[in-house]
Amino acid sequence: MMTSGRTGKLSLGWCLILAVLPLVTALAALGIGRIWIPPRDVLTAIEEVFTGANTLPVLTRMTLWKLRLPRILLAALVGAGLSTAGCAFQSLFANPLATPDTLGVASGACFGAALGLLLGLGLMGVQLAALVMGGVAVALTFLAGSGKNRGLSTIVLSGIMMGSLFSALVSLVKFAADEESQLPAITYWLMGSLGSAAYGTLALGAPPILLGIAILFLLRWRMNLLPLSEDEARSSGVNIRRLRAVTVVCATMITASCVSMCGQVGWVGLLIPHICRMKFGSNHLSLLPAAISLGACFMILVDTAARSVSAQEIPVSILTAIIGAPFFILLMRKTGGWSL
Repeated sequence: MMTSGRTGKLSLGWCLILAVLPLVTALAALGIGRIWIPPRDVLTAIEEVFTGANTLPVLTRMTLWKLRLPRILLAALVGAGLSTAGCAFQSLFANPLATPDTLGVASGACFGAALGLLLGLGLMGVQLAALVMGGVAVALTFLAGSGKNRGLSTIVLSGIMMGSLFSALVSLVKFAADEESQLPAITYWLMGSLGSAAYGTLALGAPPILLGIAILFLLRWRMNLLPLSEDEARSSGVNIRRLRAVTVVCATMITASCVSMCGQVGWVGLLIPHICRMKFGSNHLSLLPAAISLGACFMILVDTAARSVSAQEIPVSILTAIIGAPFFILLMRKTGGWSL
């Protein structure tokens, strides 16, 4: 019998389901789009990768491997990464409403990307600028929150202020941008889109996300101690300051990398952890693997809808808000709230 893992580790059955579910979702998404590709052709294309045969039309192979596969991989990375970062920040601040942008990292990364687009740095330059400014935003958040009365609440308030500051800087960049060429590109990018997905983009942005997820996954049992005080954590043999620092660095690295590749995508880091918490409980031994799997599936489905439902691609942040906000309200009415 499969258990939900509310009191500890996931059962073998749930481990298999969570491992296979993103693969099945990605396989289904390969065939869905404005150009429909039958499942038989998708399986044939996968077989050709190993056999070296070329029986399918060139257009079909190009659509699958050059257009859709990079987008699906990016969607899975972004979904898994933002869900992981959301779990980390919610546990760190003992706040179920904490998001990956709690420390202003997403706003900082958006400013870096907008500045890169304004300066014409190219795709790689925009990604690097977003990564750097995301890290700068978090550093400024901790610098502003340091002082005699420093605490987690002070850090959160500093993050809100830094988020507001960098949002204003983004508006300043948009004001200075050329209305015909630069402004539309900046505006569309800030709305969140996976349309620029390519293997080169993934090569630059995927390693920080995968590294951050891997570290937090290995530390998931210790993440249950993040809300504790230093004395309580010390009695458990855990250096809580070092654990919090590692958590912040990993979650920041993940969020900045996600934003650098696809713009700001909301609701994923808030909604998915809550859905997983309702089913699997608050123990990160089961919560984090579930969030990684379901976050990847959610973003693959949303991006598939974004590129399929209309002739012009819909920004994914619009769909995540349309889906996330009503669903979150329904969850809140059903549960009456959440606790960590």
